[in-house]
Amino acid sequence: MLIAVDAMGGDHAPEAVVEGAVRAAREDGTGILLVGDHERLAGELDKLGAAPETLETVHASEVVGMADPPIAPLRQKRDSSIRVCGDLVRDGRAQALVSAGNTGAAMIVAKVVVGAIKGVDRPALAGVFPNPKGRTVVLDVGANVDTKPEQLREFAVMGHFYAQEVLRTPAPRVGLLSIGSEEGKGDDVTRRVFEVMKSTGLNFVGNVEGSDVFGGDLDVIVCDGFVGNAILKSAESLVEFVAATLRGELRRSWRARLGYVLAAPAFRALRRKTDYAEYGAAPLLGVGGGCFIAHGHSNAKAIHSAIRRAVEFCSADLADKIRDKVAELHAQEELLLRLDGPREIPAS
Repeated sequence: MLIAVDAMGGDHAPEAVVEGAVRAAREDGTGILLVGDHERLAGELDKLGAAPETLETVHASEVVGMADPPIAPLRQKRDSSIRVCGDLVRDGRAQALVSAGNTGAAMIVAKVVVGAIKGVDRPALAGVFPNPKGRTVVLDVGANVDTKPEQLREFAVMGHFYAQEVLRTPAPRVGLLSIGSEEGKGDDVTRRVFEVMKSTGLNFVGNVEGSDVFGGDLDVIVCDGFVGNAILKSAESLVEFVAATLRGELRRSWRARLGYVLAAPAFRALRRKTDYAEYGAAPLLGVGGGCFIAHGHSNAKAIHSAIRRAVEFCSADLADKIRDKVAELHAQEELLLRLDGPREIPAS
């Protein structure tokens, strides 16, 4: 198994990316194809000692910057590090790619160069959020804005398998995000999605609300990318606000600092649960190979964690399981069409 790592993507590239990849190779024995400018990569590897046996560099002469348009890897920068990563996965040299660079460019490469799984209309970006009992998968968190009911049903299938195979949740509970838990709540699309979700055969529990994201009673929550991205960015800013407020309060008095010392283990546990570096990256589900998009601020720890998630994804044969389940749902639809003819999904 080989993971293609975009060494030039991210705010701290290539230093942090190379260090994270070296950790994955040394500590986990992961096979790494480190993609980027050969001379710069060689210099970083020299600083860290001899390159591990399971790490190989692949030259790419260009870099897609954060200000570049997402389409850049397909037109202006075909030898960019993220495009070469996509080529490696498409050609079967690597099983997954990891990038902390331009998110839009990474998604374009995954969708167009690597290609979607047969039967999946739109790949979805999955966010993994902490809850008191484990983790909740929310998708989509930014890859798609306008979605159809059948596409949201595909998101549910992909989220189910990710929670089951990677997060080790035996029977994931799947909910549909709405403005109330009652069946009739939500807009026209939400009500139509509720109907098609019944045909998935998943553990669908019905409509859920925003409070369920961190509640711990749901394992997968389905929504469109507009809403999901708002949840993701709000959660990130809330974590930063709480951390900044706590630091400010601790400076106010010696009693507060003493209290912190006594409660330090609890604070460390909270930090581990809310630290993005612990999980590493968000998977783009529904493409032919694994695609993991890390935060632009990713440090070496986050890159190492992202590579671990990619290995877990590939080891579980997740792409094949998603393809088979989506094909099964499409076959059911075709059978109903032959038996009953075209039917409109009711609006309410």
